[in-house]
Amino acid sequence: MTTRFDRVFTKIERPFAWLDLDALDENILTVQQACKQKKIRIATKSVRSVEVLRYLRQHLENTQGWMTFTAAETIFLLEQDFDDVLLGYPVMEEASVRYLLKFVKEGKTVTFMVDRPEHVAFLAKLGGEMDVTVPICIDVNMSTDFKMLYFGTKRSSLQSLEQLTPFLEYVKNEPYIKVVGAMGYEAQIAGVGNKPISAVKGKIIAAMQAQAKKKVTQFRRFAIAHIKAYFPDLRFVNGGGSGSMTYTAQQKEVTEITVGSAFYAPALFDQFTHLQLAKAAGFALCVTRKPDKNIVVCHGGGYTASGAIGADRLPVFYEPFHFAFLDLEGAGEVQTPILLKERAVDIGDTIYFRHAKAGELCERFQVLHGVRGDKYVGPYTTYRGNGQCFL
Repeated sequence: MTTRFDRVFTKIERPFAWLDLDALDENILTVQQACKQKKIRIATKSVRSVEVLRYLRQHLENTQGWMTFTAAETIFLLEQDFDDVLLGYPVMEEASVRYLLKFVKEGKTVTFMVDRPEHVAFLAKLGGEMDVTVPICIDVNMSTDFKMLYFGTKRSSLQSLEQLTPFLEYVKNEPYIKVVGAMGYEAQIAGVGNKPISAVKGKIIAAMQAQAKKKVTQFRRFAIAHIKAYFPDLRFVNGGGSGSMTYTAQQKEVTEITVGSAFYAPALFDQFTHLQLAKAAGFALCVTRKPDKNIVVCHGGGYTASGAIGADRLPVFYEPFHFAFLDLEGAGEVQTPILLKERAVDIGDTIYFRHAKAGELCERFQVLHGVRGDKYVGPYTTYRGNGQCFL
């Protein structure tokens, strides 16, 4: 399967990160079909390359701007001529927010995420000082509380209509603030795979997700209707993610779906039974040792993903049936021992991997080396290659 990579990347020093443009194009089509007529907002944290972001904007129909993950990253992208930016998370960095409000004054579309009065008061204060009305998006928590288990993410404090009402009252009376959007992100559907290593766990997750969909569908519609009673001129209602595109596309109140990870198709998304994506990005290591006939050692490889520590945060092999990590060593910072399974590998050979998450791969490499067919088409500079580090 990787013979094509070996031919194309023969002169690239390892370790390096690769980007398969054929697979990326296939994933773009999959995303387009899954989202149907909904607008698509591209999640920049899952891409982390200006050049790839521009590629997506060029090849993806029906886009609706960007969802960024820090104030500094948002400034960086605005300076690269990007526009219609929704910060996906509340930001409290005063100097950066002041800088962003200058862009708002100049006519750029920048929307700030809020779910607490403290967020709103902070933005209103700076808006008043700079005489600029601050556009905000209200983040409503779509997590499902099964009493015995909280199914979702701990993010927004707005978890019920009872909590939403006083917040809306507060926002209504705050000068220099304009509510332009609302978000209801169903993380327990979009970001939790229903095909984990444990088959039993998979059945439990699938059952919980089925119940969660019913609850999310009802609550989000009520919540959006409640917000529109106070602020009828919402410009957008954001929802979804790569793992819930088909479901979210069916939700009438949602006007746009955020998608990011689906483009690179990281390893965690192998756990979604309903999502067929092509392996579009990863990294390559050089075999430098062979301590036993069925074990080789690669130089580097400790590119593990964020989140709760577990085996699913490890990279995976591009050809998983040929290789395995050693339980006592895993993926190491400077070397990674690998068990060979019916595959001949020699010193100097290359082994290809995929990261468990999408954009985090780009934090370890300055460029993504592109391949299309049997031709080299890179490099694509990452944020790191631009000298940037946002989180």
